[in-house]
Amino acid sequence: MKVLLTASVLSHIAQFHKPLINMLKEQGHVVHVAARDNLAEKDGLTLEDVDQLFNIPFCRSPFKLANISAYRQLCSVINATDYDIIHCNTPAVGVLTRLAARKTRKQNGTKVFYTAHGFHFFKGAPLKNWLLYYPIEKFMCRYTDTLITINKEDAQLVQERFSVRLFPSHGVGVDSSRFLPVSREEKQTQRTQLGIEPQHRVILCIGELIPRKNMHTLVRVAEQLLSKLPHLRILIAGNGPLEQSLRALIRELNLEEHVLMLGYRSNIQQYLQAADLVVSCSLQEGMGLNLLEGMMIGRPVVAADNRGHREFVQEGVSGFLVEPCDVASYVERIQHLFSDNALYERMACAAIEDARPFAVNRIFPELASLYGLSVTSDEALPSTSIISTPA
Repeated sequence: MKVLLTASVLSHIAQFHKPLINMLKEQGHVVHVAARDNLAEKDGLTLEDVDQLFNIPFCRSPFKLANISAYRQLCSVINATDYDIIHCNTPAVGVLTRLAARKTRKQNGTKVFYTAHGFHFFKGAPLKNWLLYYPIEKFMCRYTDTLITINKEDAQLVQERFSVRLFPSHGVGVDSSRFLPVSREEKQTQRTQLGIEPQHRVILCIGELIPRKNMHTLVRVAEQLLSKLPHLRILIAGNGPLEQSLRALIRELNLEEHVLMLGYRSNIQQYLQAADLVVSCSLQEGMGLNLLEGMMIGRPVVAADNRGHREFVQEGVSGFLVEPCDVASYVERIQHLFSDNALYERMACAAIEDARPFAVNRIFPELASLYGLSVTSDEALPSTSIISTPA
């Protein structure tokens, strides 16, 4: 079987689809990837074991004229090879890929899959999102054999409004062999290696520095927390167009010592193991893989209340869900967790349990079913007994 994976940037494939690629390669299938190669920006992130990589200069915005040239290149790639399955990701490239695959789908019976990593139209989304993206996605269903969703809200919308085969999934999977709980001693070792002092209260926030991730709210939270937690350290891991704006706000509020910009980190598991809490202020998420990675390690979360986070965070059990821009609520919940070790331990254990269904070994049977393969896995997930309270 020959498979083509497409996305706007190569880092998307490298971050989210390695389990799928590994599964296909282990069973002897051919895997090609078409995306814009941006790995040089991603601190050592790599993508091995694909049979061929096509560097196509896609733009994420559907309104960029450069996508016309990218579309033509993609058509050439698709028409040159008889693919059995074309699996596209990310909104703009999802549209371009399905349009480019019309001929091979009709003539060769190529199956076209699209994974919606969170529709731009959702409950509470701006009206313009519904007016623009909803009709496009509904129209594109005629060129889609299977539409894959990663949260219940999107799945329900597809089921009720679209004419297409729906495949609900638990997302792309968390590597439970990489994101492991650690003992108190191991946690301190990680902190020492990263230059984190024993007295520090460490919050980690991971994500691209774009408006949707709402990192400016987290900086405002840091300002309010500082009087209550003088040894606070907030680590922001990620890169993107809002980096300079965030740095300017941190300087304006005199938080340079307490809010640290890490850039993109490919060893993020080390920071998660060293952290006490994982926080997200995202305005919307399709799933929220970075929170799941933290929960798999045994870190309670304080997260924005959106459809993606509601998939796996039980309010008051494995974490807290608050309105994305409610600074006071973030401050109150974070302070509560840092002041109550018993609550922290309960939530840490619950976080691991709530993350279990999203582990890679649990996702493999879903991926295999989607591709018509047979895969079994009896990989055990970590025990919830290895929990370390805040430093």
